[in-house]
Amino acid sequence: MRLAELPGEPELTYCTNIHAGESWGEIAASLDEHVPRIKAQVAPAEPFGLGLRLSGIAAAELARPEPLARFKDQLARLGAYVFTLNAFPFGPFHGTRVKEQVYEPDWRTSARASFTREAANILSALLPEGGFGSISTVPGGFKPLARDPAAVARVVDNLLQAAAHLVAIERSSGRHIALALEPEPCCFLETVEEALDFFERHLLARPSLAHFAKFAGVSEGEAEPALRRQLGVCYDVCHGAVEYENPVEALERLRRAGIEVPKIQLSAAMRVPRISPALVERLKPFDTGVYLHQVVAREGDRLSRYVDLRDAFAAFHEGEAQGEWRIHCHVPVFLADLGPLGSTQGALIATLRALRTAPLSPHLEVETYTWDVLPEELKTGFKADDVARELSFVLEELRDERRHGPGRAARDAA
Repeated sequence: MRLAELPGEPELTYCTNIHAGESWGEIAASLDEHVPRIKAQVAPAEPFGLGLRLSGIAAAELARPEPLARFKDQLARLGAYVFTLNAFPFGPFHGTRVKEQVYEPDWRTSARASFTREAANILSALLPEGGFGSISTVPGGFKPLARDPAAVARVVDNLLQAAAHLVAIERSSGRHIALALEPEPCCFLETVEEALDFFERHLLARPSLAHFAKFAGVSEGEAEPALRRQLGVCYDVCHGAVEYENPVEALERLRRAGIEVPKIQLSAAMRVPRISPALVERLKPFDTGVYLHQVVAREGDRLSRYVDLRDAFAAFHEGEAQGEWRIHCHVPVFLADLGPLGSTQGALIATLRALRTAPLSPHLEVETYTWDVLPEELKTGFKADDVARELSFVLEELRDERRHGPGRAARDAA
């Protein structure tokens, strides 16, 4: 959905990683099952944009002419279109142990670069002539690679080559696609601070620009603006909140540094204002063994990071990990609290308020993918209805202040 009443006319969607499915056939079937019901509730009379998640298997299948042609027909039948891809999880994302495997293959590998090029080719075929698309991707990889300079060099080289491929796509088709690194707790890039440092010291360094100029077939003088155009940051509000970032300030820092934000993922994390033995017990049902739930504990000015809930539980029992906990668990954006637990919904509302007056990003994507593993009391109905409710919540917060003052959630949070 294009939000013509907002600065920059951003497009709003949800990420289809909420739906289980790894093969292209499974993904296509899930769209037929869910999209009509969602569209009927939030965009009955206008084209409905999709944030399409592609696995490695699905991308390889959809890259072939016949499935791609059938998908275009399916989109026409659904009254939908695709403007952004989630090319972060390469392998299975539902119904099995995901954990740190979600980052594999990472940007040290040619497999990640090849998958991303394939995804970009698919998106180019789906965009209208002169259109703009975005692809969110792994922020380098899991944190330990940051300790290996040779590994960082491989990450840089593969990203430069991927960006050069996007230059070639725009040169041949007129379609502009931007690749967006998505900082995440316990990853190579986990904060905006680390992302800014990586761009300045590695991607935009003179040797990197010289390499990119050769890869992309541009002059050295054209290399920096071309790279900045093709490579940026996907800001996930949940991830930023877990790191205790102010999302509006973080986005402003990226703007001042000239780093593009092709996509903002509108999401909320779990928050425990002050951890206690009782709340540790309350959190244990969330430790399902499927996704990583990174924890950042804050006591005073000190932040302590834990790769997963079990690590944080063990630290708490040893007398550590005290104070506030923020947990990387995407929870429904329309819930201000989760019973005895809390949400970082306030950070999301602050972001939505800022979007009313400033074009922070051309693409906005609601991303709550954990419905299947949430405790039963947090499941509110059919998935399609949950998605529609999240999109309606976001639309109300984006639009209501202009007509009636602060939106419902902002009033409730005050």
